[in-house]
Amino acid sequence: MSKFGQVRWARKDGEPPIISQADGPRGESGVRVLRALFDGGAHFSGATEQHLVFVQMSPHLRLDCRIAGRRLRHETGQGALAISPAGADCSADADDTADMLLIAVKPSQLALAAAEDSALEAELPERLSGYDQMLQHTAQSLVAESAQGYPNGPLFWSEAASRFIGRLVSSYTSAPGNPARGRLGQRALQRIRDYVLSNLAEPIEVADLAALAGRSSFHFSRVFARSVGMTPYRYVVHLRLQAAARHMREGRMGLAEIAADTGFSDQSHLSRWVRRVYGVPPSEFA
Repeated sequence: MSKFGQVRWARKDGEPPIISQADGPRGESGVRVLRALFDGGAHFSGATEQHLVFVQMSPHLRLDCRIAGRRLRHETGQGALAISPAGADCSADADDTADMLLIAVKPSQLALAAAEDSALEAELPERLSGYDQMLQHTAQSLVAESAQGYPNGPLFWSEAASRFIGRLVSSYTSAPGNPARGRLGQRALQRIRDYVLSNLAEPIEVADLAALAGRSSFHFSRVFARSVGMTPYRYVVHLRLQAAARHMREGRMGLAEIAADTGFSDQSHLSRWVRRVYGVPPSEFA
């Protein structure tokens, strides 16, 4: 058997499938991809800490799928997809040769994308069947990029991964069934975002953000991380990097000036964050 995270894969004879797998290029896109070919039949099962999206590449398959206690036996065609949320038990069996794509998405990245799309704390429910050309094409581009050694670079990967996550948020998430007590709230997040963007070049303390939400710093940090997928500090860095990336693409300012304008201590500080999050030096944005 072969593993992808905590999901176990095997052909019907118990041998591992032919797998093309990669963790993705450098950076923090939050997306990994795998393509697996199962000659003669397939089985996979397990659970994972990440959201899983399965895309079928075989022209025709008979599948027996189970996700989070739901079961579906059906015939599918190329492009059929299934979604298993993080933590859900999932399994599937096919009696014919199966060619499958698997895309794993970090819940924190989905939470951030949802927050930025005014869908704070949106949930990704299980989905046993469906078709989505946009998700399929984006998944295929990620797999092709991985197989070819990332010829278009980490920025291409990051943008494709963002499109994939954005599509999940806009088309497949839903409002929380039981909203958590003391949740942040979209209006509070917008106040915080507006404040940060208006004060990018200035020091920003967690206490300042907590006051905008009407909470203590300790309680605010916990609620914020649960709602947005990252700490308040990382969210401030996220917004600063977005602004810095726009400046770097425009090419009208030097790196030291961009760093000062967006709240980084100096250009070395900015460069370290750019390499960490995007996987490339600032010069790649030109």
